Amino acid sequence: MDRNNAPLLTAEIDPVAHHVRDGGVIAYPTEAVFGLGCRPDAPEAIERILTLKGRPAAKGLIVVSDRLDRLAPWLAPLPADRQAEIDASWPGPTTWLLPVTPDCPILLRGEHDSLAVRVTAHPATRALCAAADSALVSTSANRAGAEPCRTWDCVASQLGAGIDAILQAECGGRDAPSAIRDARTGAWFRGGPDNAANNANN
Repeated sequence: MDRNNAPLLTAEIDPVAHHVRDGGVIAYPTEAVFGLGCRPDAPEAIERILTLKGRPAAKGLIVVSDRLDRLAPWLAPLPADRQAEIDASWPGPTTWLLPVTPDCPILLRGEHDSLAVRVTAHPATRALCAAADSALVSTSANRAGAEPCRTWDCVASQLGAGIDAILQAECGGRDAPSAIRDARTGAWFRGGPDNAANNANN
């Protein structure tokens, strides 16, 4: 990939999925804003994203997927009642902090003993995961301290030189980012029950 060129802008899923499979960095729509993403098992691409955003690695990253089993080797088991509550919330806008195995890359979990995971209902993101045969790193498309981009034009203008492809599809219409909950306790770290329920169809 020639990173000195402008990124590929396309409404087609397959060319963007090709960049994901090839270890590239992409931008794509999520429930509320555009995200920067890559394969979660591509450390060089993750480091590119962290550098592009100016985001400390210790914070960790969210990973989104069309199905949870793509991340199974990195996730530790939960009690059945806790897992049932999580499964009932997906696909949907809630991100859960799931306990991890020692195999979970530190670039994903940061300084935490959990991985932030969301099985998304966003149709374009689900299709992208399926086409790439991979979950996706998901962090808002903006430099640290700036407002997240909600359109592909914003992404191209602010971050285009640092990424390989942008999927031209609409975000899901949510005003706020996904709610975040602790899978082990059910505690809410961001948002709350109303935040999640009112946006469940977006």
